[in-house]
Amino acid sequence: MNKVILVGRLAQDPEVRYTQTGKAVASFNLAVNRYVSQGQQQTDFIPIVAWERLAETCGNNLTKGQRILVEGRLQIRSYETADGQKRRVAEVVALSIEFLERKQTAAAGGGSGSSFDVSSIGSDVFPPEEEIPF
Repeated sequence: MNKVILVGRLAQDPEVRYTQTGKAVASFNLAVNRYVSQGQQQTDFIPIVAWERLAETCGNNLTKGQRILVEGRLQIRSYETADGQKRRVAEVVALSIEFLERKQTAAAGGGSGSSFDVSSIGSDVFPPEEEIPF
């Protein structure tokens, strides 16, 4: 089973692009805190990728600093750079996203935990490997 559930804040606004076949893909990093020793925290920046309708929803509704819950699967892919170096990337392919606070609250830097019940917006999208635009 490959299932990932993360709660964190957007490290930047989502970047929405389109593949050659016209499918929307959004990418952004999610800042997720984790506890290490003696109550100290460290922040991990997890790359998130969303496809099609979910990607467009992210691009239209999410902003830097907003708190969200992402449910998806871990994907590790390989690619070759223009200068011939091989790279491996681990990322979470989002299958659903829940908005945990209003857009205005995140932009104002607030975080009083106000809940924005949009229910999750998602789709069971598993794009073929040749559709990845980066």
